Parts: sequence; C-alpha cells; structure tokens
Amino acid sequence: MAMDANEIERLIKEALPDARVEIRDLAGDGDHYAAIVVSSAFKGKSRVQQHQLVYQALKGAMGGELHALALQTSPPEE
Repeated sequence: MAMDANEIERLIKEALPDARVEIRDLAGDGDHYAAIVVSSAFKGKSRVQQHQLVYQALKGAMGGELHALALQTSPPEE
C-alpha cells in the first residue's frame, strides 16, 4: 500500500513542529519520494542523526507503506 505525500508531511511536522518540508513523488507511484526537511531540531546533529529523527517521525512506515525516501535535511540558516 502506497503512502500519500500529505501523510508523510503531516507525520514529519507532528514530530518536528517547526519543520519546513518539501516532498516530491519521484516515480508517480506514491511509493518513491524525495523530501527536503529543514528544522531547528537538527542543530548540532550529524546527518545520520537528522535522518534518524525523520525516520522516527514516520513511525515505522519506512520500508513498509513507504518504499523509498531520498532525504535532504539541514538546520535553518541563521
């Protein structure tokens, strides 16, 4: 079962309320997405830790409902 882009954005913003989230459906199949996530929660964290925060926000959907998510994460520029 595919996952809707709006649901992905909702889950990320629920976990990271200040996040700016941009999602693109890469294949038009609702199963392969790219996401750019900018949040102050990423300050001082490694890229791996930033991605882990996003995966945690998806509550286990990654690898199940959501097959692939190419992530770009960063803290906001100051």
